[in-house]
Amino acid sequence: MNLNRLIRFTLLILGFIVWSTVNASRFSQEFENQQSEDWKDQARILVAMAKQHEHAEGIPRNYSRAVELYCEAVAMGYDEAQFALGWMYANGRGVPRNDNIAAQLFNMAAEQGHAHANNMIRYLGASSEPVPLECLKSFAGNGATTDYSDKPYFDLVQELAPQYHLDPNLVMAIITVESAFNANAVSHKNAQGLMQLIPETAERFQVKNTFDAKENIKGGMAYLRWLLAFFKGDVALAVAAYNAGEGAVERHQGIPPYSETKNYVKKIQAQYTKTTHPYQAHVVHRHAVIALSEYE
Repeated sequence: MNLNRLIRFTLLILGFIVWSTVNASRFSQEFENQQSEDWKDQARILVAMAKQHEHAEGIPRNYSRAVELYCEAVAMGYDEAQFALGWMYANGRGVPRNDNIAAQLFNMAAEQGHAHANNMIRYLGASSEPVPLECLKSFAGNGATTDYSDKPYFDLVQELAPQYHLDPNLVMAIITVESAFNANAVSHKNAQGLMQLIPETAERFQVKNTFDAKENIKGGMAYLRWLLAFFKGDVALAVAAYNAGEGAVERHQGIPPYSETKNYVKKIQAQYTKTTHPYQAHVVHRHAVIALSEYE
């Protein structure tokens, strides 16, 4: 093969590699966009049904059913559902008026850029204390084998969990296994605090002081919410990834064959028996794998 033919062949190969890379990225993005649209379509349908029940549009008015449907969409992180349910609580429409709950829902919608939520926050005032939403706790309780009500930090977890759309019992199970409620715990891998955040994970979720109980729990909840979205609500895989890193779970296409991780998952499952958990698909893109807590 002469030099010119070799150069042309090399350029052809390089061109093919570039084309493949660009198109793979495009196809991946299209797939992610389709997933996002599927999630939004499902949430929109729930809200449309809820509005029919709330406003008696072609069917008898049923506020209870409207609240249930809005709650399903709220748990998915849909801002329009958060705003609509906040409106019901702000006006006592089919539910007891509760400005605290309304403000919390409007804040959730405003964080996602809902056009009218900030106006409602100014009307109600944004200083209301967070109130656990019953509808976001509706999936909680049945999967727990342990009563955590007398455990340390239970009230704090109950307060924070709805903000991250998490079952408080799953969070409490993880805290139990990770640190046994020792806010100053440090592992041999330098995992720190109640939810045993390694420094990289703490930085990833903006935790500045891992030994501050509230800050640590918020960081751990943010990571757990991300993992549940990444693994589409599969509790075992999300928990395994919390221990070994999402990259390890992806690489092994399931729970990694590490004795520590397998025992960790069993310990969590002994306290929390549900196999699936509601998740917010929009919080993660599956092609953006960040394996910061790999098992070594």
